[in-house]
Amino acid sequence: MPDRFSEYGRPIEVEGGLAVRSQRGKIGEQWWSRRFVDWLEGVCQPGRLARGRTYARKGQVMDFALRPGHVTARVQGSRPAPYQVDIRIPAYDEGQWTVITEALGDRALYRAALLAGEMPHEIVDLFTDLGMPLFPAELNIACSCPDWGIPCKHGSAALYVLAEAFDDDPFLVLAWRGRERDVLLDALRGTSFDSAAEPDFFADLAADEPLEDRLADFYSPGISLGRLRERPARGGTPPELLLRALDPPPVKVRHIPLVDTLRAAYRDLGASEGPRPS
Repeated sequence: MPDRFSEYGRPIEVEGGLAVRSQRGKIGEQWWSRRFVDWLEGVCQPGRLARGRTYARKGQVMDFALRPGHVTARVQGSRPAPYQVDIRIPAYDEGQWTVITEALGDRALYRAALLAGEMPHEIVDLFTDLGMPLFPAELNIACSCPDWGIPCKHGSAALYVLAEAFDDDPFLVLAWRGRERDVLLDALRGTSFDSAAEPDFFADLAADEPLEDRLADFYSPGISLGRLRERPARGGTPPELLLRALDPPPVKVRHIPLVDTLRAAYRDLGASEGPRPS
């Protein structure tokens, strides 16, 4: 059989590969990861993504690295040498990130959530409103395998592993677009909240009237209930909060930062404890 068809054989098993945690159903637990997967499955061929999910669940992705606008990965197929996957998207420049950071800083809830290590749901809309979408319209994917399809199963597997990495660190989504966590948070700490950025919320709060003129409606809402937006309930303290607060140690285990390995262990410990009796 010609060599170019050898990839269609059984893939070589990888010891210590980056297998995704989800072994069935959707990949991605957090809303931003699921949003990325939904977008991915909307722009890529379903059949190739299905084979990529199988590779991701088997741990065929050996490692990956993320830089602004660029993800590289090694994925083991049926040939002895792993395939090199290269995924590129446009990264926003300094001027664009200045605009984004100022917009985030002008919204108190967004700013507070990000400084607490959380990703607010509305951030996707903010990026879209600024004309700089958080997720790109298309991907530029290359792989050293002989499969001419885009994406091939190796590229798809790398994308699913990336989606689950977003679960562990939502700031990777922003880093891929060109702004690392520490740089963004330092910039946000230097911004101040401007109430003028949310006039609908604050417009009716200030009313300089004598109390005796407001006795009939003193306890009524300060603004129309129809103008209040429902926000998702915040969960309890994440079990890996300590890892977020401390500087990560410069240690890697099989090319993976130690703090990323510890996050999964902390979450497992938190899940095993369950709710405590009151």
